[in-house]
Amino acid sequence: MKITLAQLNPTVGDLVYNAQQIEAAAHRAAAQGADLLLTPELSLCGYPPRDLLLNPSFTQAIQHQLQTLAQALPPALGVLVGTVEPNLEADRHGEKPLFNSIALLKDGQVQQIFHKRLLPTYDVFDEDRYFEPGKASHDLVFQLGPDSPKIGVTICEDFWNEESFWGKRHYPQNPIADLVAQGVDLIVNLSASPYILGKQVLRESMLGHSARLHQVPILYANQVGGNDDLIFDGRSVVLNRQGEVVSRAPGFIPALRSVWWDAQGRDVIAAVEPDMEPDGEPDGEPAIDPLAPSPEAELWEALVLGVGDYGRKCGFRKIVVGLSGGIDSALVATIAAAALGAPQVLAVLMPSPYSSDHSVGDALALVDNLGIQSHKIPIAPVMAGFDQGLADLFAGQEPDVTEENLQSRIRGTLLMAIANKFGHLLLSTGNKSEMAVGYCTLYGDMDGGLAAIADVPKTQVYRLCQWINGAGNGRVRQQLAALNPNFGERSASQPLIPVHILTKPPSAELKPDQVDQDSLPDYEILDAILDRMVHQHQSQEQIIAAGFEAAVVQKIWKLVVRSEFKRRQAPPGLKITDRAFGTGWRMPIASRW
Repeated sequence: MKITLAQLNPTVGDLVYNAQQIEAAAHRAAAQGADLLLTPELSLCGYPPRDLLLNPSFTQAIQHQLQTLAQALPPALGVLVGTVEPNLEADRHGEKPLFNSIALLKDGQVQQIFHKRLLPTYDVFDEDRYFEPGKASHDLVFQLGPDSPKIGVTICEDFWNEESFWGKRHYPQNPIADLVAQGVDLIVNLSASPYILGKQVLRESMLGHSARLHQVPILYANQVGGNDDLIFDGRSVVLNRQGEVVSRAPGFIPALRSVWWDAQGRDVIAAVEPDMEPDGEPDGEPAIDPLAPSPEAELWEALVLGVGDYGRKCGFRKIVVGLSGGIDSALVATIAAAALGAPQVLAVLMPSPYSSDHSVGDALALVDNLGIQSHKIPIAPVMAGFDQGLADLFAGQEPDVTEENLQSRIRGTLLMAIANKFGHLLLSTGNKSEMAVGYCTLYGDMDGGLAAIADVPKTQVYRLCQWINGAGNGRVRQQLAALNPNFGERSASQPLIPVHILTKPPSAELKPDQVDQDSLPDYEILDAILDRMVHQHQSQEQIIAAGFEAAVVQKIWKLVVRSEFKRRQAPPGLKITDRAFGTGWRMPIASRW
């Protein structure tokens, strides 16, 4: 028996498009001799659908599209499709109206339905808001024929509760142990597991532990693509009974991967298949795609995918970025050029009287290196207009941060006007360190439709830019050239990001001789404190006990708490860590803690 995993990139709510992707994968799998096709969690509607699930017409449309899809698929191929199923007992028992489900489609009809049993409610997840958990494990088992293996079906979180791996149980039930007790030959897990840096190592460690513990092969099919602030990395994987990886799909692109069920050995073995390329001829791919060679290489692919999918799925063809000559905007502009193509990126330089000559020069050098468009708008005349308009009211007041913030707000207004006039997507360029302590301006540099690096700490911004100029130079240039035919004419010997951008002291340049460290500790110290506070949930006392200066810790703590009102008004930011300032961050604004 041959089983194929389809790593798909759905668009939330685009039922027809998503069904077409499933159908295309099914026909290709059937042509390659597959008996069963796996697709990710909620593959028909896309994950996460969020409050679209509260709309009855949406869930009814999913049901209709599922029936239509069943009739369009190759009849002999079994296809597991992620879908939403009504809970017909909801009103009588006071339950949620829907199940997060998998449908087995074969011979033109829905043959069986499987319900997710464990519903996560932590971080970005809120599935208990919409779904009723599945109750019976025996309903999660099927066979395609008398000689086929007995297959257990799980959905994403169902696999994340192995007590012997985690050291504790997160839920009362363990769907994996229940299925093994019923004598399944293999377990499939259909997932939409959001990306965070380094997560694949954890996934494979967990899946391998379960495979060895229960002596059962595991097939894990994961969604790929960007949906709002979430990135899905794919990297679908198959492990044999010994917990060894026998097949792994590539990260951050759609793909098909297949394995054979060896009935005699009661295990799975890899089948080398061509990659699922949207254009051109397919090329043979290894059964086990390698993991990224470094955290920076992995992070780069995630951010490019997140920006590209956000733009395309929201209907934007071009991007506008405010380019200051600093490292953050340089990184965002480079990501944008790789995501949508350099010709689709407009960099706007808005020097003030405090902008240094080297900042303008560095920005223009980056424009030339990337091959993006640029436009310069000096803001001194606009600053003078604001000064004149506020002169009477501000009479007798000394200039302070108010005037500094006005510069940022002028720039933000100009960028929003450009985005509005031409229908461009404005990317804000603030990093996580700045977002944490409020070193950013509401209605200024925080303006935008997407915050591309809002979950990337400043120290990681530097490491990523150094990777772009070093080990990642070839990969980044390859992506830029793929979307810009003229890019190949540029010299490969010079760094993409001008070296001076990486070596000069970071500065907002809102007053003479200003540098970030006038107001903040060194970024190495700041990011270390923020990691302990935001990610490890340590108290002030614990952080101070770890060797950090008490006054610095207390200052940073106060800045983080006081900046919550800013973060609540920020554009969505791409999530790449386990604790992002986004959907999963639910702090009060009015708080005395």
